[in-house]
Amino acid sequence: MNRKYKLTCALTVLTLALAGCAGKTIKVEEAKPNPLPKLAQAKSLVPVFSSSVSSTDEADPLRLRLDADNGVIFAINPNGEISAYQGKQRLWQKKVSKAGLSAGVEAASGLVIAGNTKGQLFALDQQTGEQRWAAQLSGAIIAPSLVHADRVITVANDGMVFAHEVSTGKQVWTYKLPNVQFSLRGIAAPVALDPRHVLIASANGYIYALDAVTGVPKMQRRVAVSDGRSDIQRLNDIDGEPVVAGQFVVTTSYQGQVTVLDLASQQVIWSEDASSIQRPEVVGNGVFVAQTDGKITAYEITSGQKLWENDQLLNRQLSNPVMLGTDLVVGDLDGVLHLIDPSTGQIVGRSKTSGEVRTLRVIDNQLYVSTRKGAYSIWQNR
Repeated sequence: MNRKYKLTCALTVLTLALAGCAGKTIKVEEAKPNPLPKLAQAKSLVPVFSSSVSSTDEADPLRLRLDADNGVIFAINPNGEISAYQGKQRLWQKKVSKAGLSAGVEAASGLVIAGNTKGQLFALDQQTGEQRWAAQLSGAIIAPSLVHADRVITVANDGMVFAHEVSTGKQVWTYKLPNVQFSLRGIAAPVALDPRHVLIASANGYIYALDAVTGVPKMQRRVAVSDGRSDIQRLNDIDGEPVVAGQFVVTTSYQGQVTVLDLASQQVIWSEDASSIQRPEVVGNGVFVAQTDGKITAYEITSGQKLWENDQLLNRQLSNPVMLGTDLVVGDLDGVLHLIDPSTGQIVGRSKTSGEVRTLRVIDNQLYVSTRKGAYSIWQNR
């Protein structure tokens, strides 16, 4: 079976089966999002850049993103275009693919990398926007690539990991992740482990450390387990990127756990039940997790002790949390950017963009935001 069997399809089958047993349709109501909490004195952010592109399907969890390199901002459009900006001035705009774009961008080593659902990977010249090379992968590309150790590392949606030479696009190696029966429609982007190796997260609850140059595996470790009775309940996918924090790797998983792994011993230091499809944030001794139910939880990185938990944003479909200056920031389904005190978990401010926030990144002390409606923006502290 194809590795990426959509969760939405699986839930539909489950609902139909229940309906068949009862002889009537069972309507499952979505939980209503909590209203925004009132704030006495609210901090806010200042927008310094904005750009609009095409929206993406609500049911398709694409995490298109901005990237920046050498002071130039690169933006991807689902309609198949990539643009470059210096400040608010557009330097170039290129139509890359008639089939649209579904992953990116990654800007590094003079290239801008993006991919689409047809498995086409494109590398453009950062200065001119001209195509330097293209490659055909075995499956859809729905997560950004990583440029590392003179390789472009990409994970296709069929579980195949590809490495291409940065300069030529020549395919150097592939690595096949294990097949799973069910998984979420989404995949974690590869991340750098050290100057030579990359970390790949899989839908089977494992992370893999691969040599970026040769593709030889260095480590594989299970970091998530699920105890459900059915295939759906046992679905245990890592969709958020692992975070490398010194000697530790921090992971989250859907219907699984937040887990901290010691790299030296390759042993799990601690693991706490928490369901999340988002990348955790790690700052100092704090691990911050946005859970699928809307709770935000902070843990101490060495012990796993819960420092605080905020449940004011339940069912607001939170983005990944990031640290901007002294504030933890998380986005929600209405485009609200919530500012949270990382020491107490209290919401101390908010700003507003347009559409469900899909990705947050901090680059050079600025907050890069992308939403499902296609609103790209960059913010900074007042």
